[in-house]
Order: sequence, then C-alpha cells, then structure tokens
Amino acid sequence: MGVFNLISILLALTALFGFVNHRWLRLPGTVGVFLLAFAFSFAAVVAGTLAPSIDVRSWEGQLVAGANLPETLLNGALAFLLYAGAVEQDSGELWRRRWAVAALASVTVLISTVLLGAGLWLVFDALGREVPFIWCLVLGAALAPTDPVAVLAVLERAGLPAGLRAAIAGESLFNDGVGVVLFTALLGVATGAHAELGAGDFAWDLLREAGGGALLGLATGWLAFQAKSRTEDASVELSISLALAAATYSLAQHLELSGPIAVVIAGLLIGNTAERHVSSERAGFILKAFWSMVDAILNAMLFLLLGLEAVAVLSWDRATILAALAAPLLALGARLVSVAPVVLAHPRYPRKSAAAAVLTWGGVRGGIAIALVLSLPDSPHRDALLAACYSIVAFTILAQSLTLERLAKSLFPNG
Repeated sequence: MGVFNLISILLALTALFGFVNHRWLRLPGTVGVFLLAFAFSFAAVVAGTLAPSIDVRSWEGQLVAGANLPETLLNGALAFLLYAGAVEQDSGELWRRRWAVAALASVTVLISTVLLGAGLWLVFDALGREVPFIWCLVLGAALAPTDPVAVLAVLERAGLPAGLRAAIAGESLFNDGVGVVLFTALLGVATGAHAELGAGDFAWDLLREAGGGALLGLATGWLAFQAKSRTEDASVELSISLALAAATYSLAQHLELSGPIAVVIAGLLIGNTAERHVSSERAGFILKAFWSMVDAILNAMLFLLLGLEAVAVLSWDRATILAALAAPLLALGARLVSVAPVVLAHPRYPRKSAAAAVLTWGGVRGGIAIALVLSLPDSPHRDALLAACYSIVAFTILAQSLTLERLAKSLFPNG
C-alpha cells in the first residue's frame, strides 16, 4: 500500500468516524473516534469468523502495519502534537508550579514504574504466565508517563483550578523525557544490550538527554523568535513554526537528546512571546487556527490507529484477558501512590485529598505508551505486555477521560 493511499484511507476513516461521533454519539472527539475504530476492528474479526470469504481483518492488518504506529508517532507526529500543546500553555503558570511539575515528571514516573511493574509481575505469575520481572518493569516504564495528547484534550473541559491544571499539563508535557530514557535503559537490560542498570549511568543519561533537550529547545525557539519578529508575512511565520517543530525534534534525535522536551521548551518559548513575535492580528489568527487544526486531525488519526490496533495485532487467551482486566486497577493504585508524596509535600495544594484524586484520575495514557510497547522486539512475552498496555490505555481513555470533568467539578465546584 502506497503512502498516499494509506494516508487517504486513514483520513477517510477519521472523517467518517468523526462525523458519526459528532452526529450521533456526541462523545469527545478523540474518544468517539477511538471507540468507533475499536468497534470497526472487532466487527472485522467477527465478520471474518462468520464469513471467511470476507477478509476485512487482513486488509485492516495491512493498514495497521503500513501505518507503523511506533515510527509514525515517536518519529513524526509527536513533534507536532507536543508543539501544538505547548504553544497554548501559560508558561508563567508552569514556572510558578515548576517544582511540582518537576517532581510529577520525574519522581512519579520512577515510583509508578516500579509499582506497576511489580504488580503486573505478580499478576502474570499468579495466572501461570512466566513474564520476567525486568520485562514487567519495561512495561511499567512505558505506562508511567501520562500522555500529553490525551491529557491536554481532557483538561480543556475539566474546569480545574489554574494551578492544578498547570501541574497536570506540565507533567504530561515533560514526563515523556524521563519515561523514554527509563524505558530505553530497562529495555537494554531486558534484551542484554546492557549488562546492568547503574543508578549513576541512568542519572547521567537523564541529565544529558533532558537537560540537553531543554537547551536545544531554548536555542531553536530563540532563533525562530528572531526570524518571526523580522517578517510580516503570515505564510512565512507559519512555515517557521512548522520548521521549528520538525527540525527541533529531528535534531534532538540526531544528537541523542530528548526530542519531546526540546519541542516542548521551544513551543513554550514561542507561546510566551506570542504577542511580540506575531506580526498582525490576522497572522496570529492563522497560526492559532492552523495549529488547532493540526492538533485535532493528528489526535483523531492517532486514536483511530489505537482503536484499530487493539484488535488487529493481538491474540487474546484466558490468561491474557484476566491480566488485562487486572491491569487498570494496578495502574490506578500505582498512580495514586506515586502522586501522593508530591501532593503531600507541596504547600500550595490546600485541598490535598481532592488534588490527589484529580491527579490520580487524570493520569490518562494514550498512544505514546502503545507505540513504545509496539516497538518491543518479538518475544514470548510481547502479546501479554501489549494486552496489559492496551487494557490500561483503553480504560483511561474510555473511563477516566470521560468522567474527569465531572470529578473535577464535584471536587472543585468553584474552579
């Protein structure tokens, strides 16, 4: 399947499911697309079972394989999604909450990785699935960071206090850097690429990738600001912003730095200087409308792929199903225990129990976790890990994201 045909089919399915959701389901856009894609994928399996001549699942498998979610997301779409999310954030509010954001983006990831990995290892062992502990930790690292694509979409309608909203948004934007470094290090141990994981080596890798990515984002963001401030053409300003997102992420990967952190820093810098770097009100409107559209379309296509992959790439047996059912509860428990120390230690959370509840329930996972787990090499444990990952992602999207607004308004009625 050619690239143009693949993109055409994905866009057509995204538009179709988006229309059906808007017309009849009326769920949040990405959630509705995910649910319809999952239903379509499941229907393809049923149709293939009842009528083998209808080979829809084979076509769907080709579509999913051609889309190559790990490559598409981690080495492409994520740059634009993170930039679009970061440029809309209030960098001043994030800076005021910097210690809470830093703790949530680092300490929480480490604690959640260990707790979730250990819990899944115990569940697999109880069900007779011999999944090594190190592989469970790899899965824990993939699932520990909250997903900025899913989280930022939910926060738009949650009605939270500004400080808490900034903490959750900042965490989701920055914790991918820590999560990816930890995932890569643990995967190296699991596959034998690294004999052991030293705390000093991990700390250095984290400092180099995260700190270097932040410096790179500052440098490219500053260059883009200088260029934008010297043009009065909206199309040129738009091309500069596109180049900033793509080139910053690509250069960070080439230098083995954190691409997500570099793009987020560049986006925050541009967003913070928006009034000074946009040449006119019309140019500002065009830029905002463009990035809002990019964010909406890429979000919808990503959640379409998530729904299709959930059925297309997995084989479900009894032990896998039981582990998948237990996984969301383990993820919630690990999330609660990991965020509680940050909330308790932070003096600016007057209603600590309410803040902890929102932070726990707001720990939505999405495409990044699945893309990381899909990038795992073939092994006897891969299907079990994928099933647990999909179960947690589906639960957070369909249960947590749909009820977070109601929970936030009940705990913080005055915002």
